Amino acid sequence: MMKRRVAILISGRGSNMSALIKAAAAADFPAEISLVISNKADALGLERAKAAGVKTQVIESKPFGKDRAGFEAVLQAALDQHGIELICLGGFMRLFTAEFARAWYGRMLNIHPSLLPSFPGLDPHGQALRAGVKLSGATVHFVIPETDAGPIVMQGAVPVSDHDTAQTLSERILEVEHRIYPAALSLLATGKVKIEGDVCRTAGSSASENFLVAPVAS
Repeated sequence: MMKRRVAILISGRGSNMSALIKAAAAADFPAEISLVISNKADALGLERAKAAGVKTQVIESKPFGKDRAGFEAVLQAALDQHGIELICLGGFMRLFTAEFARAWYGRMLNIHPSLLPSFPGLDPHGQALRAGVKLSGATVHFVIPETDAGPIVMQGAVPVSDHDTAQTLSERILEVEHRIYPAALSLLATGKVKIEGDVCRTAGSSASENFLVAPVAS
């Protein structure tokens, strides 16, 4: 089986990166994590990736300042050098130019800890709690120039308790993130995800349950 070559871009601890690396270690997983790139030299995820035997590279973004295109030129050169076919963003804290996002459209995934299109941007858990929603979760989506707005590939939901804080909700949603991100990458790598207009269609997809209700009355 030919495995698609994947780069993961990180800026911090690399929690979702670790989940992707672990999933890709399976012999039947259709993608391999070929490279982890961080825009910060002190990102904790770099050591995690090295420990897992994955090649790492640091491309510091700070020296580029507001020159996003200059940073992306160096980034693209690294991706080309390693024959990267797909990109997964794992807490990568830098915005892309519209040109870079369009060049990788349909081949670059991101994960956001909310049920998009609700609560994009910063502090999604706080947004969810302030809105009083009863369900929240995580969304894997394609990257487009607009933030947290690309076609949705996969979502996972968790109930929100009246006693939740942003921290407890974040921890519960993180478990969902670690489950759906590898699954979404697998779908993309096997060609089962197609974009029709602004919507993703998944071959052979079906809902896991008919419905999910929260809270449950005692």
